[in-house]
Amino acid sequence: MEELSILNLLIILLSAWLAGSAAKKLGYPAILGELVVGIILGPAFLGLLETSEMISVLAEVGVILLMVYIGMEINFHDLGKASWPGLLAAIGGFVVPFILGYYTIIYFDGTQMAAIFVAIAVAVTSLATKSRILVDLKLLNTRIAYVLMAGALISDTLALVIFAGIVSYVEAGSIDTLGLVWVAGKAILFFVFTALAGIYLLPLLGKYLTNSKINSRTLHFTMILIIVLGFSELAEISGLHSILGAFMAGLFIRDGVFNRQISKDINHIFHDISIGFLAPIFFVSAGFEVTLEVFQTDLAMLIVVTLIAMAGKIFGTAIFYLPSGYGWREGIAVGTGMNGRGAVEIIIAGIGLQMGIITSEIFSILVFMAIFTTLTVPLLLTWTTTWLRNRNELVYQESRSGYIILGANPLGLYMAKHLQDNKEVVIIDANREMVVEARKQGFNSLYGNVLKEETLEDARAIEKGTFIALTGNSEINFLAAQLADDLFYIPNKIVLVAPNETGTDVNMLDKINATSLFANRTELKPWAKKNQ
Repeated sequence: MEELSILNLLIILLSAWLAGSAAKKLGYPAILGELVVGIILGPAFLGLLETSEMISVLAEVGVILLMVYIGMEINFHDLGKASWPGLLAAIGGFVVPFILGYYTIIYFDGTQMAAIFVAIAVAVTSLATKSRILVDLKLLNTRIAYVLMAGALISDTLALVIFAGIVSYVEAGSIDTLGLVWVAGKAILFFVFTALAGIYLLPLLGKYLTNSKINSRTLHFTMILIIVLGFSELAEISGLHSILGAFMAGLFIRDGVFNRQISKDINHIFHDISIGFLAPIFFVSAGFEVTLEVFQTDLAMLIVVTLIAMAGKIFGTAIFYLPSGYGWREGIAVGTGMNGRGAVEIIIAGIGLQMGIITSEIFSILVFMAIFTTLTVPLLLTWTTTWLRNRNELVYQESRSGYIILGANPLGLYMAKHLQDNKEVVIIDANREMVVEARKQGFNSLYGNVLKEETLEDARAIEKGTFIALTGNSEINFLAAQLADDLFYIPNKIVLVAPNETGTDVNMLDKINATSLFANRTELKPWAKKNQ
């Protein structure tokens, strides 16, 4: 086996980081920059880098860990936040471009397998920057946001299910009915076994570790890696691809299985190892496989695939959205938001290239299609939502409501008393005695450190519409509001800024879209005395 070139690895990671950072500053997912820099530095353009056996191994491990992380991030309860018409729109945004993509490749004399791969690629909605884009455009608490979230979950899941069917078909090797039944049966058994293991066995393991007071994060990470690799190997044995096993493992390694804090730590570790290290190697090296000759030899196919991907996604969504009664304009807005592609599509396309199902030309077309369509998302979504806002047709959901008040002091209790008549109010404080006193007065109070993510999770911050920070420490108030913004995307944040604090300024609140409780810096003590 060849030795790993440290210099090549260094260049790949450095270029991935620089290009990914540049893409994120422009409002696009990092993988877009990683693909582009791979094309530029790879054989297609400058020829400075090329893939190797060791790079391919690291890239494959990166894909497995990335699929685990994607599985961890998917929460099927989020589908409940989208209305039934919204789910129809999400399905329309998958089915219509899938059909158009399939028949486009058939028209250009492609094989059926290649046509299905292209169909999956154009149907996927990889909304990698969905939360950040929705926050930046002040759309997170709109009906559009929940439909987009549902669309991303549905398309990724449908894409992987169809992909499993393709791999099973290829594994059969021929149109042998008995062989196809056997391969399909193995695939079904895989999904049944992994689902049962995830629902029943993994929680038992987590309960055992908790009861045994085993809190070693390293041990938990090692055990989860064993589970992931075990699921991945089961997928391979079943005639599927290892990424499906990794995805299934990620789905079931969620909060409630292991200790909450350890689960969060493990989630962050998978994020850092996959997205911060190994996955960029995959996306940069995927750029090595791209050929620019498609602009000369297959330009017509590239243009048609890109256009049907955009038109199918946008108008397919709008058509299925019509029975909802919410109007074709909102359907088009949802479609523009669902028009981006990314991680799952590139991973599936890369596997198709490795298996010889698609050619490097079709792979290149899919990569460029992903780049071109993703570039349109911020621009078109901004335009369509502004269009709706100007017509007073941008609908805000009431699902994010209620208040979190930081500070069980007299001012916090006074505000809670007047707010809880209409909405749920949760008071958080790190002083146990004050929390007990607030509970005696009938308030829903929570003891904990607000700067820890799990405290806000216990307060169901993801469901709340307003965060109010009222402690006497302005820096704590600001940091807590920043956490509420970064991790839970609470749309309304109100912060008390005391006059004697030097680390926090009222102007800093603009960075997290927060407002000051009063027009200027205000001392808490006088207000506390007034409300005692």
